[in-house]
Amino acid sequence: MTRQHNVSHQASHQASSPLAHQPAQLKQHLNDSRIVVAPGVFDALGASLAEQAGFDTVYLSGASLAYTQLGRPDIGLLSITEICTAMSHIRERTQLSVVVDCDTGFGNAMNVMRSVRLLERAGANAIQLEDQTYPKRCGHLRGKTLVSKGEMVGKLHAALDARESDSTLIIGRTDALGVEGTDSAIERAQAYYEAGVDMLFIEGIRSDEDIGKIMAQFKGKVPIMANMVEGGDTPLKNAKALEALGFSMVIFPGALVRAITHMASRFFATLKEDGTTDAFRGQMLDFKQLNDYLGTQAMLELGEQYDNR
Repeated sequence: MTRQHNVSHQASHQASSPLAHQPAQLKQHLNDSRIVVAPGVFDALGASLAEQAGFDTVYLSGASLAYTQLGRPDIGLLSITEICTAMSHIRERTQLSVVVDCDTGFGNAMNVMRSVRLLERAGANAIQLEDQTYPKRCGHLRGKTLVSKGEMVGKLHAALDARESDSTLIIGRTDALGVEGTDSAIERAQAYYEAGVDMLFIEGIRSDEDIGKIMAQFKGKVPIMANMVEGGDTPLKNAKALEALGFSMVIFPGALVRAITHMASRFFATLKEDGTTDAFRGQMLDFKQLNDYLGTQAMLELGEQYDNR
């Protein structure tokens, strides 16, 4: 292999290699004063579109994976294999920072260690673990149950020990606010902070009073994540308002699925009624436009470089 060909070969694979992403980038961003805005995605196309829109971070949502890959609600039906597959597809396509929703870690501390190793090797930049029992359910549904604080601390220690790089962030999430109240949620979050997590996520915040108590305890000590769910428990605020309150990251985990589901339902109704897509054409990309988003021409030209026929 000539040196020129070797350089070209390396360049052509840079964006697609799991090792090509910048693992420290997200950690650096969280130390900035500006909030990190991470839209929820569930596949490589969504992540690629987010990247083209100018986002540098996305959130691989377990809920969105359940909705789209299984056609089911977020009630603990996903496996670590399905999440890793989605993560590896996103990493092959983009160099975005990816925060991965790992639910409960899929079992005990030993399962958590395996999950963290698999996701990190698939290219995850941050891995979120929660303190619900397994199988879990969406944080904005009722009827959640929790593991003990001690068990969750042990699982977080396992996650921290399992990661290969300290640039792979471990996020400790508690669902205690909707089960045991705000004070219990803060107590659990404090224990997770003391365990060494890189970020805290207190799910299901219901009021500005809750936010005030949380920030009084943690602001300036550890990054705090906000979760915006349209129709969920937490009052919706824009990124700048959340930044002013002290949040370091905001995720919109299921927003894309809700937008797509609404659009798809209208599309299918129109196609069923009319027998054609004509009435919907103004809300669609055509064949060329979609291929432009996908970078089809560039890939064809790259392939020609290797065609020695």
